[in-house]
Amino acid sequence: MKALSETKIPVRALLLVVAASCAFLLMLPGVTIVTSYLNDLFIFLDGAHRIASGQVPNRDFHTALGPLSFYIPALGYWASGTMGGAMPFGMAFTTLFLALPVAHVLGTRLRPLIALPYGMFLLLVVAVPVNLGESVSDLSFAMFYNRIGWAALGVLLAMYLQPARRNAWQVTLDAACATALTLLMLYTKITYGVVALAILAFLLLVPRQRLWAALSFGLILVCGLVIEGFWQASLSHFEDLRLTSQVSGSRSFMDLMAALRQNVFEYAVLAIVANLVLWRTRTLLDLAFFGLCALPGLLIQSQNAQPWGILTVHAGVVVGTAMLLRIEGEHFPQALKTSPSSAAAVLLSAVLVIPTTVHCFIALSLHTAWGMAREGQALELPRFGEIRLISPWLSGKRTLMHTYIESIEDGARSLESLTIKPEKVSVLDFANPFSAGFALPPSNGDSAWLHWGRNVSATHFIPPKQLFADVQVLMVPKWGINPAPLLDLYGSFLEEAFEPLQETEGWIVLGRRSQDGATEASLSKASGPSSVLGRHLEPVSPQ
Repeated sequence: MKALSETKIPVRALLLVVAASCAFLLMLPGVTIVTSYLNDLFIFLDGAHRIASGQVPNRDFHTALGPLSFYIPALGYWASGTMGGAMPFGMAFTTLFLALPVAHVLGTRLRPLIALPYGMFLLLVVAVPVNLGESVSDLSFAMFYNRIGWAALGVLLAMYLQPARRNAWQVTLDAACATALTLLMLYTKITYGVVALAILAFLLLVPRQRLWAALSFGLILVCGLVIEGFWQASLSHFEDLRLTSQVSGSRSFMDLMAALRQNVFEYAVLAIVANLVLWRTRTLLDLAFFGLCALPGLLIQSQNAQPWGILTVHAGVVVGTAMLLRIEGEHFPQALKTSPSSAAAVLLSAVLVIPTTVHCFIALSLHTAWGMAREGQALELPRFGEIRLISPWLSGKRTLMHTYIESIEDGARSLESLTIKPEKVSVLDFANPFSAGFALPPSNGDSAWLHWGRNVSATHFIPPKQLFADVQVLMVPKWGINPAPLLDLYGSFLEEAFEPLQETEGWIVLGRRSQDGATEASLSKASGPSSVLGRHLEPVSPQ
């Protein structure tokens, strides 16, 4: 094992090849295959459309996610030219971007035996269109920001190790990598960004890492000021974060225990490796490092809608394994074999990362193969023809997502039947697929999505005069993800500000009233009674 680990293997070049291969597999079909969380996908297609229409996150629409969560699909839409290519191309570029710090950090700090499996693991986690912990056939780009955040934290934690192979630009490159990783997390989902800043603050206490960590803090501050000069929405972003935290920010002790139970094997492995390291080093810094790998990740995972996957634990195991091999090399430089404890740590780290790597590769390959074959049902909205809904394993079995998309397509037909092309269309439900699906001008001041119990509740919500200020046509589904509680919350305002234009089996189409009480534009062929808003709407689970 020692001989293999010291073989001259071009780790950085191989990891860049892996990233390029992942990007190629994502972009090759030019379509998005989805089996679940279609409602979540609509958030980011709408976001890409908003960006392409000139809107700016938190300035023109509300969101608790960082602006990069919308600029990434917008970049993919710009590069591919289609809504079906927005997420695959966006995540391909993200994978290539992350490959640079992954290759530098792992290539200079870990032996090839550990660096290659761990680097492939991180890159495939970013590239794969599957929520962590779910089946290889549950294809969706939903919650892609979580996979970016976990992978970026996994690289940043590896920087606790002192470089084994330094070069003349080591400090500068380390600072640049840490800055890029932290900014990516801060402006994608701030939960990960806060943990990244905590890790950098901890690294200021480590003498061998202090210089580049301090330089990174300075670069983050400068970059943040430059970004704000263009974005000009940091205060609005914090306000959206505050509102969301009031709705779903707190987690109980039982929530944390549930997250721990879902990842108990990984924590057991971390405990074994950490004890092997601490028994040898007996330093508080190492103890604090393993604590950083264990606790913040548990807090993040308890907030996420994912059944498994605290990747900071994987980082702790990998770094601990590297530390054991270094200690062994320092004490027994001429040894031909590793000790049983080091060999066990290497084996345990492989057991943690290799199965998930294979899982992600299979899922990514399925997305490519099914996309190339144009499997599944194409969405009927004009700009969504390159998005295809399939049943898991092509079983033909109807799922909740089939019912959901049929409802959306019924709403699309309602919009198409209006006598005048509508503008500023919004939806009183989880997400709005119609603006992006029909290339309509988006509303200003509304929200990227409305998820009851996550970013809106009966006590904490965006005021209706602000949320609907620029909306001209409001689509109210009779069946959807969460229209019923939203209608209970906003119904009184909607009765005053809008009037029914059309009613179908699945939708009520509302048009804004003018000041004299008439609808601002005669958009429909028929009108329903105003009392339709009082009818019962049936909510459903998003998955």
